[in-house]
Amino acid sequence: MTTGPQVGTFTFRPLDPLKDAELLHAWVTHPKAAFWMMQDAKLEDVERAYMEIAAAEHHHALLGLHDGEPAFLMEKYDPAQRELVGLYEPRPGDVGMHFLVAPADTPVHGFTRAVITAVMAHLFEDPATARVVVEPDVGNKAVHALNEAVGFVPEREIQKPEKTALLSFCTREQFRKAVAA
Repeated sequence: MTTGPQVGTFTFRPLDPLKDAELLHAWVTHPKAAFWMMQDAKLEDVERAYMEIAAAEHHHALLGLHDGEPAFLMEKYDPAQRELVGLYEPRPGDVGMHFLVAPADTPVHGFTRAVITAVMAHLFEDPATARVVVEPDVGNKAVHALNEAVGFVPEREIQKPEKTALLSFCTREQFRKAVAA
């Protein structure tokens, strides 16, 4: 559980691919989620994608709750086994991460930054996590700024099958320094 200044309490629970599919479908097909690359997905596509994640040994999806209500999605994965295989040299303790904040009718200033801070804190609660790895689309300037705010340092652009990505890393110490500032 993470509490952010003036934003409430964040908790995490495992995603239920069938029970949560309708909610996720609304999130991933929303225009705000263009970089999630599921704009044209049907409900069955979302169910299938998250059933595959639920069955995967090296990929996990969590639903993030804000004051008990679904508010964001977090995926964590082993970059030595998925997503980044052959694209960089993984280190022990590396954890890959994706996050998506639900669209809001009335955005709350600072909410997305509070979410990524909660996500990072959650990942670093595991003592085995030494470094978080992200690979957002090079064109996603908003997420680059959020990543920098929590301590990520860009390393280089990489070419993934679906996008040109900005490979970035954040150690536990970089995260602590960034959120203490």
